[in-house]
Amino acid sequence: MIPRIDAKALLAGDARTLADVVVGATDIGFLTVHNTPISAAHVEKVIATYAAFFHLPAAQKAAFDMARTGSNRGWGAPGSEQVNPDANPDYKQVFDCGTTLEADDPVAALGLLTYAPNVWPDQPTGFADTLRGYYDASTAFALELLCAIAGAVGEDASYFRDKFARPMALLRGNFYPERPADAGEKDFGIATHTDYGCLTLLATDGSPGLEVRKRGGGWIPVSAPPGEFVVNFGEMLEMWTARKIVATPHRVVGTSAERISVPLFFNPSHDVNVAPAGAAPMTAVAHLERRYQETYLHLQKA
Repeated sequence: MIPRIDAKALLAGDARTLADVVVGATDIGFLTVHNTPISAAHVEKVIATYAAFFHLPAAQKAAFDMARTGSNRGWGAPGSEQVNPDANPDYKQVFDCGTTLEADDPVAALGLLTYAPNVWPDQPTGFADTLRGYYDASTAFALELLCAIAGAVGEDASYFRDKFARPMALLRGNFYPERPADAGEKDFGIATHTDYGCLTLLATDGSPGLEVRKRGGGWIPVSAPPGEFVVNFGEMLEMWTARKIVATPHRVVGTSAERISVPLFFNPSHDVNVAPAGAAPMTAVAHLERRYQETYLHLQKA
C-alpha cells in the first residue's frame, strides 16, 4: 500500500509519520500527501487553466509548439515524446514552463536547455500569472518536503537547502484524452518510465489512470483529489542518495475519460554534483539534458 502522509505532521517530525515516509521512499518509491500549504481551490484553478488551453484548436496551440522553440518550453503535441523506446510515442499533450533567469544572470549566457525562456499564450486569460503563482508555491513546498523526507531516511535534512538556488524545476500540464479506439499494446498516455530528476510533486484532477509498478510485478493504481498530491522520486535522487531512495517505474494507460495532471519535476541547480559520495562527479544538468535528448522527439531530430 502506498503511504498517505500528513504533510504538516511530516514537517513537524512526527515519529509515526516519519516511519511511514521511510517505507514510501525506500521501498515503494511513492507517497501521497495531504494537509499541505497548497489549497484544493488553488490546484483546481491551475487544472482549469490548463484544461482551457488544451481544449483550444490545435492551430492556435501550434504557435507555442516546443518543436518550434527548440527547447522544452511550451506546448507538446500528441506524439511529441517517447519516454519508453519499446513503446510508441505517448499520445498525451503537455505544456511545460520552468525557472526564469534574469537577463544579467551569468548562467543565462550558458544557453542551457534546462533554463530556456518560457513561452506564454495569450489565451486563456491569466494563463501565465496562474502558472507562475503555482510554480512559486509548489517549488517552495517541494523543497520543504524533500528536506523532511531526506531527514526521515537518515540523510542530512539541511544538505539540500542551498542546492536549489536556481532550480531546474519543470512545471508541466499533462492532458490525457480518451484512449484512442485503435490503441494497441504499445500505446500509452505515457508509457512505463521512471522520472528523471529529484522529486515529483503531482497534482491531479482526481481521475484514475496513474499506475505504479509493484516490486514483485503487477501494478498499483494511485490517485489523489485536488489539494492532495502524489509524490515520487526520480533517477537523480536515487543516484544522489546511493539508492537509499528509489525511483519506481509508472505509467498511464488511459481510459474512456479525459484526465489532467500537473507534475512539478523538482530538480536542483545546474552545477550541483548529484553523484553519490565516492563516485565520479555528475552535474545535475548533464543528467537531465541527456534524458531530455532521449525523450523529446524534436530534440532528437535537432
